[in-house]
Amino acid sequence: MSNHAEIGERLASVKHVVLVLSGKGGVGKSSCTVQLALSLVNQGHRVGVLDIDLCGPSIPRMLGVENYQIHQASSGWVPAYVDSDKQLSCMSIAFLLPSKDSSVVWRGPKKNAMIKLFLSDVYWGELDYLLIDTPPGTSDEHLAVVEYLQEWNPDGAVIITTPQAVALADVKKEINFCEKVGLPILGLVENMSGFVCPHCAECTNVFSTGGGEGLAKHLDISFLGRAPIDPNLVMLLEQEDKTLVPNVNDSEAAKEKTASIVETYQRCELSSIFSGIAKQLEETLGESATT
Repeated sequence: MSNHAEIGERLASVKHVVLVLSGKGGVGKSSCTVQLALSLVNQGHRVGVLDIDLCGPSIPRMLGVENYQIHQASSGWVPAYVDSDKQLSCMSIAFLLPSKDSSVVWRGPKKNAMIKLFLSDVYWGELDYLLIDTPPGTSDEHLAVVEYLQEWNPDGAVIITTPQAVALADVKKEINFCEKVGLPILGLVENMSGFVCPHCAECTNVFSTGGGEGLAKHLDISFLGRAPIDPNLVMLLEQEDKTLVPNVNDSEAAKEKTASIVETYQRCELSSIFSGIAKQLEETLGESATT
C-alpha cells in the first residue's frame, strides 16, 4: 500500500517532475528555474513551478504574482496562473504569509508537513512539467521532497552552479546527495558565466568560466549549457510590470508592452540560451512539444 497515496493522485496528471538544486546560495537557482519554466512554455508545454524554498520564496516576485491570494476549490488549492492561457502556474508559501516581510521560523517537522501539503493539495491540472525550486544545500526540505516523491519516480534533478571553485565544491556535495538518495541527475547548468555589457556586447568573465562544464565532464554528467549575467533579465525579474520589455540602455524610454512575462522573456538575450537548455531537457526525457 502506498504511504502517500494522495500525492500520487495529484502527480497522476503530471508527465515530468524535475527538481532544481544548487549546493550553494546565490548562484541564481531560482532565476534559472523561472527561465527554464518560461522556455518550456514557449516551446508549447504546460508548466507548474512549486517553490519549496520556505524561508526565502522568490519565485512569485520573479513571475509577477506575489500579490496572489490562495483560493481553495473543491479539487484543492488553485495555483497562481502567470499568463491568460494558463500555460504557466506557480505555488509558493509566499502566498500564505501575512506580509512580504514575514519570516518563516520553522523546525524540520513543520517544513516537512508544508511540503507534503503542497504536493498533495495543489490542483495543477494537466501538466507537462512540474519544476520544484528548492533551497540551497541538502537539508530538511530536500530530504522531505525526495521522500514524498520517491514512490512516484521523479524524473531527476537539474543542478545549478556558478563557475568559481567555491561554488563547485558545494555542488559536488549536492551531486553526492543525489547519488545517496537515488535521484537521477538530468544535467548541470553553469550560471553567471560571464557578464555581457549591454552597451558594447563584450563578455567579461567576472566569476571565471568553464568550471561547471569541466566538473560535468569530470563526473560524466550531462552539461546543459552556460548562461552569462544579463542586465535586462535582472530588470525584468525585478520590475513589477512584467509586460514591459526591459531596456537597460535607456530605462526612461517608452517601453514596448507584451501580453505577459512569457512573451516579454522572449525579448531577453538569455531566452535563446535557455531555449537550448530546455530542448536538451526535452531530449533527455524523451518529450516533445504538445502544440
